[in-house]
Parts: sequence; C-alpha cells; structure tokens
Amino acid sequence: MLPLIFTNHATVWILYTAYVIWLVPEFIHTFTHRVDAKSMTDDRRSGMGIGISIWVGIFLAHWLARATPRADVMWHPTLLFAIGIVLMVIGVAFRWYAVAVLGKYFSTRLAIQPGQTVIQAGPYRWIRHPSYTGALITMLGLGLVFTNWLSLISMLVAGFIGYSYRVMVEEQILIAALGDPYREYMKRTKRFIPFVY
Repeated sequence: MLPLIFTNHATVWILYTAYVIWLVPEFIHTFTHRVDAKSMTDDRRSGMGIGISIWVGIFLAHWLARATPRADVMWHPTLLFAIGIVLMVIGVAFRWYAVAVLGKYFSTRLAIQPGQTVIQAGPYRWIRHPSYTGALITMLGLGLVFTNWLSLISMLVAGFIGYSYRVMVEEQILIAALGDPYREYMKRTKRFIPFVY
C-alpha cells in the first residue's frame, strides 16, 4: 500500500503547503540578510553540509516511501500524516522563535558580530542550538508524513549528520570568540534536546 501522498491529491497539496512554510522563509532570509564580511568566519562548508543533508534526506525519504512498501507504517497512516504536518509547522515556528530571540546575532553564515555575548534567554536557557532543533523537528515531521519507517530513518539520519557537523564547527568558533562564558554555558546546556542531548 502506497503512502497517502502517492494516492490522495489533497495530502499532496497539504505537503506542498508545508514545504512552502518551511523552505520559503529560509530562502528569503538567506538572500536578504546581510552579514558584514569582517564578522564572517570559515564555516568549513558546514552550511553547504546542512543544505545537502536536507535535500538528500528529502530525496531518500520520497524514494524509499515509493520503493519500499514493506516498510510502510500501517498504524493509522492518516493520523501519522497529520501529526507529521503539525510537527513540520511546529518545527518551523520554533526555529524562527529561536532566531528572533538570538536577534542580530543570528546568521545563516557563521559569523561573530562585534560585541557578541552568550544569549541565554528563551529556548537558549536549555539548549545551545534551538534553531537547529526546530529544523530537526521539521525533518522528523516530514519523515512521519511519508508513513514509512525507512523514510523516517533517512530524514533523521540525514538531518542529524548535517546539523551535528555544523554544531561541531560552530561551537569551536564560539569557544574561540567568546571564551570561558561560552564554555560555562556549554556545561549547563545540551545541544538539541533539553536534559538529554
């Protein structure tokens, strides 16, 4: 049995809408947000890594959902699809909430702004990279939309690889720039999931 997105036109449009909610703001911010060239750092292609991991995850999830029907999740596929869409939107909202809290210090390119400090407000009290957590929640939701175990796993693995590399690079830059305050902050917080990881 094929997932709903291959058999129901309404679910296709719902998924496309979720894609637009997720990806259009990312493109707009990437191309409209200016970063002072002096503040930019070498991100060791981690930004490209995130982009590749997202698109590889989407491609694999879509392909696996069609190619491996034996891996379909048979438990309430319509409910799982709906939960997946809701998680996608929640992930996007959480990401942009984290971006708003970070304010002028947020950039899609790794950069240290003049006078930058360790932000510990909002979600940053509990996790160091809540905008990435939001993106990973969105990818989890997309994996559920396909109602296929292999699709879900491919989305999560792709996202985890891309964002883990980015975090490793980013944290090295922040330690070098902010020193002990950031080291202390790292001791008190987790990367993506409060109290867990």
